[in-house]
Amino acid sequence: MAVFNTNLVIHTGTDFDQTFVLEDDRTNSAKNLTGYTGSARMRRYYSSPLTQSFQLDFTNRPLGKIRLSMTDIITKDLKPGKYSYDVCLRDGSLVECVVEGEVLVKKSVTRP
Repeated sequence: MAVFNTNLVIHTGTDFDQTFVLEDDRTNSAKNLTGYTGSARMRRYYSSPLTQSFQLDFTNRPLGKIRLSMTDIITKDLKPGKYSYDVCLRDGSLVECVVEGEVLVKKSVTRP
């Protein structure tokens, strides 16, 4: 599967939610994710310690839909700035990163 590159924006102290629909790069149809597990993490730099993990949910496995999320309780502790992230999936012994990019964390101006 080809790696999809997209950037994300997270505002501190707010809920974050992003859905992706993954395609099979050979058939251009939805990637069936039945049996897959996965993880998504962000770091300041590739060599930095882990900053935060996203909650990764398979919202519709046969249609290749996954969702990354973080609650406001988690995002309130993020420091503003640029980070790198990726989403990696495992099918048995095969591990492949399917989404990657930068995360821009912005300090929220308005606070409830």
